[in-house]
Amino acid sequence: MQPRENTLNRRIRSAGGKFLRRYGLLPGGMPDGLGDDATLRDSALDGEVIVYFADTADSLYQLRGWYGPLRELHRAQGVTIVCMDSRVAATIREESGLPVVTIAQDATLDALIIRSGTKLILYVNYNPLNMAPLRARSALHVSLLHGDSDKGVSVSNQVKAYDYSFVAGQAAIDRFARYTSLFDAESRCIEVGRPSLDTDRVEPGTAQRRGDDPVVLYAPTWEGGQASVAYSSLQTHADAMLRSLLAKGYRIIYRPHPLTGVRVPEFGEADRAVRELLEGGWHTISGDRALQRDFAEADLLICDVSAVANDWLATGKPVIVTRSAGADSRDAGTRMLEVLPRLDAADAEHAGEMVTEQIEVDPDREERRRLTEYYLGDTRPGASLARFLAACRDLSVQRDELWKQITENEHPSDPRTATS
Repeated sequence: MQPRENTLNRRIRSAGGKFLRRYGLLPGGMPDGLGDDATLRDSALDGEVIVYFADTADSLYQLRGWYGPLRELHRAQGVTIVCMDSRVAATIREESGLPVVTIAQDATLDALIIRSGTKLILYVNYNPLNMAPLRARSALHVSLLHGDSDKGVSVSNQVKAYDYSFVAGQAAIDRFARYTSLFDAESRCIEVGRPSLDTDRVEPGTAQRRGDDPVVLYAPTWEGGQASVAYSSLQTHADAMLRSLLAKGYRIIYRPHPLTGVRVPEFGEADRAVRELLEGGWHTISGDRALQRDFAEADLLICDVSAVANDWLATGKPVIVTRSAGADSRDAGTRMLEVLPRLDAADAEHAGEMVTEQIEVDPDREERRRLTEYYLGDTRPGASLARFLAACRDLSVQRDELWKQITENEHPSDPRTATS
């Protein structure tokens, strides 16, 4: 009776899951699995590249930063974004204009990759669900991630699952070499800069500023998934810091992280308090605005340890990085955190004076110039995008050579017909 009971239970769970998915009753953090599998059964994807995104809407910010470069890659090689959630797929299709499909079954994905002759599969995070396409031997797997930073997650051991990792600059390679054991960063990492800085560029002269007051961009990160990566200043610095800036007459652009308050409700409360503090006046709450627009309008950035600090370097303008008050937080520090001005929670009430010195004197200008090259490489317009497209093209050629070797080994020619 036991096997029959187990089969019955599985059928009940399966039927219940289908009901929940069909009527959109799944929790927000769970892919709905409403795939296009039936229509994809005998078809092939156009193009050579798949971007695999198994996440739900909460994590869409990780992919949005790559829309611009992926559009250019689509023109060059053809790109399809593969999702596990039909709701997310619809959003991506509308926002990006790129081909998007939803695949629920691993068997559909395996067959589609082979049938389509997919050469590259790109990933913007380390989601455990990435293991589904990672089984494919016929394509090269490349980690893009969604930013370069000195956060501990930037040197996750999960990078070893991918054939290559596209990184911004030499700083990322040194970071992996320093903090990740048994990983050959020099051979597995390829520098491509930050191509979104090219495709999403907003020239400073085109920014629409309101008034003549200096503008400070405050872009805290979220609370993090665990104590070791809890870098956010929102609860510990924000109130005193912002009141100090307001007293000095600075206009604030507040750009909260999309995941703020998702794990710890108190951070959501701190976010609401900041919004209330900045209501009215010339201040801006940046929600759906492009990051590059915020960069163009601001004179100085205050942020936590995050990719925002690294991307900001390309602007050439001053930046202050907060120091986490969390006793258990650990960063993967490279030179940036050693030389840029840091703001402790205890000094947050004096942030106004610190910002004034950085804007008026800018004592770290030359050091930032060196950091920019170290972290981002060549930041001349178009240089990073060109490197990204070239890297994808070169790896596609390498894939063809490697796959030819694999298939020849699996299906050697008949020795009776081979010529000497």
